[in-house]
Amino acid sequence: MGDTAEDTKHVSQKRPLLTKSLMDSAEPEPTSRVLVIYTGGTIGMKTNDNGVYEPKEDFLVNKLRTLPMFHDKTYADENFGEDEEEFLVMPHQKGRRVMYKILEYKPLLDSSNMMMTDWGKIASDLYESYDKYDGFVVLHGTDTMAYTASALSFMCENLGKPIVLTGSQIPIFEVRSDGRDNFLSSLIMAGLYNIPEVMVCFDNKILRGNRTIKNDAGSFAAFISPNLPPIATLEIRIFVDWSAVFRSTGTEKFRVHTNMCQNVGLLRMFPGITTQTVRAFLQPPMQGVVLQTYGAGNAPDNRPDLLTVIKEASNIGVIIINITQCTKGCVMSSYATGKALEDSGVICGGDMTPEAALTKLSYVLSKETWTLEKKRKFVRRNLRGEMTVVGKENITILDFELIESVARTLSVSSTEEIKKLRDALYPSLMCAAAQTGDIQALEKLRELGGNLSSPNQDGRSALHVATREGHLSTVQYLLHQGASIHLKDCNGFTPLHDAIKGKHLSIIRLLVKTGAILTLKPITLAMELCCAAATEDIETLQAYRTAGANLNECDYDKRTALHVAVDAECKRSIHFLLDNGASWNVEDIFGNTAVECAKKRNLTEIIEMFQQKEREILFVKENGTK
Repeated sequence: MGDTAEDTKHVSQKRPLLTKSLMDSAEPEPTSRVLVIYTGGTIGMKTNDNGVYEPKEDFLVNKLRTLPMFHDKTYADENFGEDEEEFLVMPHQKGRRVMYKILEYKPLLDSSNMMMTDWGKIASDLYESYDKYDGFVVLHGTDTMAYTASALSFMCENLGKPIVLTGSQIPIFEVRSDGRDNFLSSLIMAGLYNIPEVMVCFDNKILRGNRTIKNDAGSFAAFISPNLPPIATLEIRIFVDWSAVFRSTGTEKFRVHTNMCQNVGLLRMFPGITTQTVRAFLQPPMQGVVLQTYGAGNAPDNRPDLLTVIKEASNIGVIIINITQCTKGCVMSSYATGKALEDSGVICGGDMTPEAALTKLSYVLSKETWTLEKKRKFVRRNLRGEMTVVGKENITILDFELIESVARTLSVSSTEEIKKLRDALYPSLMCAAAQTGDIQALEKLRELGGNLSSPNQDGRSALHVATREGHLSTVQYLLHQGASIHLKDCNGFTPLHDAIKGKHLSIIRLLVKTGAILTLKPITLAMELCCAAATEDIETLQAYRTAGANLNECDYDKRTALHVAVDAECKRSIHFLLDNGASWNVEDIFGNTAVECAKKRNLTEIIEMFQQKEREILFVKENGTK
């Protein structure tokens, strides 16, 4: 049945109230939420009576609350509710505020005591909090930070948010400390920059976690990434090399793999190493070995006894990776001595760090359902950007005729100027291609260095546009190329919100499968559902339901979409809501349920709908089938 004139008037009178409530629900300032996992380390230590650094429970968070650069107490007191009392909030940065909560481990760990089980605990905590935060910071001791960063990069599968590890050489509350800058920089990068990697932040540089080594025990520049430039540098301006960001591909949700194999080890070659030493090291239960060899991957080829032992171990299933002992460089089989190892079954490790090679082996070997051949295959593969893949083609930005033509028109000639021009034009070009579903154009832009997650001037990425337009194949392509499902536009909306607004159910299902979640505040979601119910916009209700929305969210008067549908006498909305689990027992601010609202207005047909649904539910309970 269609709406009567009185029905339409009743609905239209409610819309301004809903709109006003929606406006009132906006936050005072845009915020990003960051979880800080404080495992221990020098950064939060206190000097004891003997002048020795030692960890102290709850010391770090209480001290941070007294430092204005780490906590804006005035803003927190004026804007935080009871559910946000544990949060600290930084001063305004880039149009947003970073709110962060500290999860402190008890007891705090010295990083030299870190075990594989501790990596699992960190990964599990990241998983448990993944949907609640925009980014993560792990405070960690420096001694084994490179191992933890490398391990987490493999353990965190389908990662779509930033995880930044940091620490310091001097405690954060000393007069001279590198900890303040390291921690502040980490919070900014985790909260304001959507770089979906495990990273290390030290000395104003953001390094890929599995490319990092501790290089200096007595310098603030403790960490280096010998074979990969920093992903970002924090100077007067923050520069991010977006083309260097490694992105997970595919359409799977974020998950963590914590059952790492412990039967792995590092074996360093040295002149005169005995066969007995190597044989003892390769004995069961050893399953994987990182062999650190000379120069470009060389070992003595005049030692058949040594090569025989290595070949025997490889034949019985021990996976051996060959990496160089040098800080910088990679393993190649150009020399006969390196080729001899390869012929013995040793896998070339390229330019992996010892930390990355060891944790990669631990991760791959722990995949119990994989065959040995598949494990060897994945050891060779670049899984998380841990090794350099040498390509045959060297495509540069100058190959793109449009950019070159624009550059000539604007009299731009230098490489830096052309790069800036690319960064300015590419996001708009990619959004335009996404709007028409032109995958070929997107692929061309990607091949030429374009970052498919780059936002345009409105903060919208190609994925936002493709989801709104309903181009399923384009969305699939973008996801397989690592486009971020968590990127928010200037209004705070993710691509999932665009898919809902476009009512594209297949795309919503794909995004949810990939790990997208609704980021609307509950009160805002309630307003959206109530508006849809009041206008019998079933497609929008279905879109929100497919995205995982709770159809029982309440507005400021504690009214659900079902309450509104009853008052508006929208029978199609009532039917949909009842069929999809909406409760008719929720009471509004006046103590009325949806059923009672119908009874007070003597809406006979609607009352019968409730009674019919109640009979159906009772029948299912009694018979176990509908």
